[in-house]
Amino acid sequence: MTRPDHDSHADHQFGSRAAAYVASATHASGADLARMAQALAERRPARLIDIGTGGGHVAYAAAPHCDEVIATDLSPRMLAAVEAESARRGLANVVTCACPAEALPFAQAHVDAVSSRFSAHHWNSLARGLAQARRVCRNGALALFADVVAPASALCDTHLQAVELLRDASHVRDYSAAEWTAALGQAGFAVAAILPGRLRMDFAEWTARMDTPADLAAAIRVLQQGAPREVQDHFAIEADGSFTIDTLLIEAVAV
Repeated sequence: MTRPDHDSHADHQFGSRAAAYVASATHASGADLARMAQALAERRPARLIDIGTGGGHVAYAAAPHCDEVIATDLSPRMLAAVEAESARRGLANVVTCACPAEALPFAQAHVDAVSSRFSAHHWNSLARGLAQARRVCRNGALALFADVVAPASALCDTHLQAVELLRDASHVRDYSAAEWTAALGQAGFAVAAILPGRLRMDFAEWTARMDTPADLAAAIRVLQQGAPREVQDHFAIEADGSFTIDTLLIEAVAV
């Protein structure tokens, strides 16, 4: 049997869950999202590309501060949900484009800002995705990247990647802050600020949002329950499997 490639797999995983991501309280709020909106309000870019828009929450937050917001995603079904929600909110300046992060179909220096939130850990290649983000940016453009971040501890890093993959087979990698900084520099971005955060994940909601099969959700619980003290403490693993992850928001400039 021919297996789908990664992009097709991600489209399948997320397209069927589009409504859940638009409605997700975890994705619709947060200090990182508020800071992204504030940074865009300060800069007021004419055109922004939100890469891997998912439920569209960055696009909605950016729309009052930009002339045009281009929300991109692998999944046409996800983008259809974003279009419907944008129309419901009266955001006529949000447009969509189906494409992978590694192949943005826009001209060089097309935009004044790029953003991506909770998407890069699904990209086939962080380096190629960031190279594309830099290519479409004008010199001096604002770049905002937010994601789950891997702990510096290899022990905790391995646990995080394992539970992420069990929950969602399209997961690639949660990168460390050091990996992010190096990749951004190689792509042509200068990091201006890194804002760390912590985010509690309700286990039942986290698995339901991705429709994780029951046997895989059970496997995650086995890993959590058998994890050493250092992992239990770092992720603040609770009796029901809920846990807390590290996040970061990176503000950068295209140079």
